[in-house]
Amino acid sequence: MRAVDTNVLVRLVTRDDVKQVAAAEQFVAKGAWVSHLVLAETTWVLGAAYDVDHRGIATAVAMLLDHETLTIQDADVVAAALGHYRVRPSLGFSDCLVLEIARRAGHLPLGTFDRNLSKLEGAERV
Repeated sequence: MRAVDTNVLVRLVTRDDVKQVAAAEQFVAKGAWVSHLVLAETTWVLGAAYDVDHRGIATAVAMLLDHETLTIQDADVVAAALGHYRVRPSLGFSDCLVLEIARRAGHLPLGTFDRNLSKLEGAERV
């Protein structure tokens, strides 16, 4: 299966360049795989470059999870991370994803200096 880079996902979400949106849609129409890293980068770009708020980022991740031709790496892990992210606006999506990846791999607790992240089950404040 083909894979996509961050800029392709950003085009699909923001729809800010008609020509690139069409090219992105054409590329993913045959099916495409999205890695955790690309998804985390996409959420960062949406917040930092497009000023998308917490709710908008959650909506974008949910849309990508539900996309008919995209295959998200470990979609169940991403969905669990999205669940944390939706109820804890103080956390970044990537923090939630790191915790759920560690959980899936069986490597808990996740040590962190982040007070908010350490409040989640499976994380421990260092």
